[in-house]
Amino acid sequence: MVEWFGRLMLAALVALAALSGVARGQADTRPIKLVAFGDSLTAGLGLPATSAFPAKLEAALRARGYKVDVSNAGVSGDTVADGLARLDWSIPDGTDAVIVELGANDTLRGLDPKLARSGLDEIVKRLRQRHVEVMLAGMLAPRNLGAEYSAQFDPIYPDLAKTYDLVLYPFFLDGVATDPKLNQADGMHPTADGVDIIVARILPSVEALLAKVSAKRG
Repeated sequence: MVEWFGRLMLAALVALAALSGVARGQADTRPIKLVAFGDSLTAGLGLPATSAFPAKLEAALRARGYKVDVSNAGVSGDTVADGLARLDWSIPDGTDAVIVELGANDTLRGLDPKLARSGLDEIVKRLRQRHVEVMLAGMLAPRNLGAEYSAQFDPIYPDLAKTYDLVLYPFFLDGVATDPKLNQADGMHPTADGVDIIVARILPSVEALLAKVSAKRG
């Protein structure tokens, strides 16, 4: 009787271990949940949904063999403070990583750079508390705001990236800003071709972000 019971327990433990291994395998191979969290540059103002940054980024990553789902959590007009206010419900449970693209509207409104810095800092802290990997997509202040404003605003992103050991893409509009051929009539929002350039240039940084997620999964 004792021997029979021992064999039964052993079989149960083996089965449990096998199920645990399957569960771990499923978790390891599920698609990475990536959220693009930002303003109109993320939302894709003036573009069809399929031409917005998150959709084109997902397509580019999948073409490279990544199993990733990229969600669009961009809201046109958002400042850093607006993003912070909606952070908790905009980033769903189960999110693995977030690209934070905020700050352009702060500069357009001439808001105090200290507000952008403190808001971005809080966004990073909250995401880190949820064990979400973070990448900062930086912004530069328009030069017509003056050298003093730029000197306060521009270092925000590299400073935070260094403090929290984040992946940083220094300027989200690199290669696109001020080029009339790559921007819509307002001169501020990229065309579909402009988004293609953004995706191509930001891709190595996003791959570094995904590598951090994969390393965490083990």
